[in-house]
Amino acid sequence: MTPVEIAVLVFVIGCGLATALLRDVLASIIAFAAYSLGIAVVWLLLRAPDVGLTEAAVGAGVTTVLFLLTIAKTVRPPGDGVFVDVNVPALGVSGLLVAALATTLTALPPVGSSSTPVATSRVTEHYLANAYSETGVENAVTAVLAAYRGFDTLGEAVVVFAALIGLLVVLDREVME
Repeated sequence: MTPVEIAVLVFVIGCGLATALLRDVLASIIAFAAYSLGIAVVWLLLRAPDVGLTEAAVGAGVTTVLFLLTIAKTVRPPGDGVFVDVNVPALGVSGLLVAALATTLTALPPVGSSSTPVATSRVTEHYLANAYSETGVENAVTAVLAAYRGFDTLGEAVVVFAALIGLLVVLDREVME
């Protein structure tokens, strides 16, 4: 792992812990927005910019605004501390699960490696060999997103559009009241 990847990983874990442990709702929402932006950067590092953009727009953008509008409309009870009380047994089980999952990381190929199963599959070879002739699109990634995975891409666009419409409806109600 590069130093940038390690820094992003530490940032995401720190933001996730802060989101879970902070008692103040506003501070927790801010930590969650930072976590979501960190996850968007992780997707960019994994060479999935479409997923990263969706995470940034919906996770950090729309969700954060909706959370902030929600707490603006409600009364916050006075806090009796900065952090919540930690359930030690649950934390232990979570730690064991993370440790068990972390042992599988060494089995993954490096990001972008030509030896990954996806890079050497018959499906990938078909896309690269036939993308232009079947779709008329010169870029293989665009051909996959627009033609071969068209319904999936349409679904992602519908989710982002629905989130935007929901946000506009909420903001319009805010302006009218």
